[in-house]
Amino acid sequence: MFIIGSLGGNWEMNFYDFLESLGIANPTGTGWLAVIFTFGFACGVTWRFIPEVRSFALRVGWADQPNARRLNREPLPNAGGLAIYAGVVAALILATLLRPIVIEGVLAEVLTILLGSSILVLVGFIDDQFGLPPYIRLFTQVLTALLLIASDIRIETPFGSPIDSLLSILITVLWVVGVTNAINLMDGMDGLAGGISFITAMSLLAVSAQFPTRAAATLLLAALGGAALGFLRHNFHPSHIIMGDAGAYFFGYVLAATSIIGNLKVTTVFALVPPVFFLLLPVLDTTQVFVRRLMAGKNPLSTPGKDHLHHRLLAWGFSQRRAALTLWGITLVSNWLAMMLQDMTPIVIYATVISIVVLLGFTVWQRMRAIEVRSDR
Repeated sequence: MFIIGSLGGNWEMNFYDFLESLGIANPTGTGWLAVIFTFGFACGVTWRFIPEVRSFALRVGWADQPNARRLNREPLPNAGGLAIYAGVVAALILATLLRPIVIEGVLAEVLTILLGSSILVLVGFIDDQFGLPPYIRLFTQVLTALLLIASDIRIETPFGSPIDSLLSILITVLWVVGVTNAINLMDGMDGLAGGISFITAMSLLAVSAQFPTRAAATLLLAALGGAALGFLRHNFHPSHIIMGDAGAYFFGYVLAATSIIGNLKVTTVFALVPPVFFLLLPVLDTTQVFVRRLMAGKNPLSTPGKDHLHHRLLAWGFSQRRAALTLWGITLVSNWLAMMLQDMTPIVIYATVISIVVLLGFTVWQRMRAIEVRSDR
C-alpha cells in the first residue's frame, strides 16, 4: 500500500510539474480544466448550431449573392457569425456556473469585452444584410474601443510626458480598430479568417495562461478558439456558410482586446512588436491594401477589390484549399516568433504549435471526409 501510495503521489507531482512546464499559472487548481471545458463546449455548440443557422439563413435570404469580387458561385449564407457568437457566450455562461469564485474577479473585463463585441456583432450583421456606410462602421468600432479604455483595458504609455494619457487612448483605438478591420478584410476566402483567428487565439491563450492576472483573456480566448474550430468544420472549402462581417468583427475585436489585457506597457515603439507578430499577416495584408488603394486615389474603406494576399495566391494558380493552408502556415510561423519574443519556454511553444496543427488537421480531415461521404450518396 505504501509503494502504491508513493507511486500515485509521484505520478501526481510529475503531472503537476508537466502542467507547470506548459506555463499553466496554477497547475494544482482546477481552473485549467475549466479552460479546457470552455474551449470544448464553445467548439461543440458552434459546430452543432451552424447547420440550423444555415438552414434558417437560406430561408430568409441572409446570404451573399455571387458577384464579380466574390468567390462564391451561388448564394452563400453569411450568418455564421451568429453561431460563433452563440458558442462563445454559451461557453462563458457555463464557465461562470462552473467556476463562480474565479470568474467573479475577472467578470468586469469579460463583460466589457462581450458588450463591445456584441455591439459589433449587431452592426456587422446589419451591414451583412442591408449595408451600412463606412463611417457608421468606423464610428462604432471607435466607440467600442473607447469602451475598453473606459474599463482600463488599454495600451499604456508611461513615457512620463503630459500627453501620456492621450497617447494611450490613441494607440489603443488604432490597435482595436485596426485589428478588427484586418480580420474582416481577411474574410474573403473559405477557411481563411477562421483559421487565422484560431491560430492567433490559441497562441495568445498559451501566453495568457501563464499569468493569473490575465484570467479574463484566458477564458475569452479559450471560448474564441473553440468557436473558431467549430466554425471551420463547416467553413473549410467548399464552405457551407461564411462568418460575415458579424463574425469577423467579433473575432477581430476580441483578439485585439485580449492581446492587450495584462497591463501592456509601451515604453518604446518596439514594445508593440510582440503583439503585432501575433496578428502579422492580417496587419500586413490590410496595410498593403490601404496603401495601394490610397495610391490609386480610392477610398480604402469603401472600395472593394481583389487586391488581398489570398487573391494574389489564387491568381498564381493556388486552389482555395492550398491558399488557405499556405496562409495558415505563415500565420503559425509569425505566432511562433511572437511567442519567442514573449520569452515563452521552448516546451510551451512546441506544445502550442503541435496542438494547433493537430486540431486543425483533424478538423480539415473531418471536413474532407464529410464531403466524400456526401459525394458518394
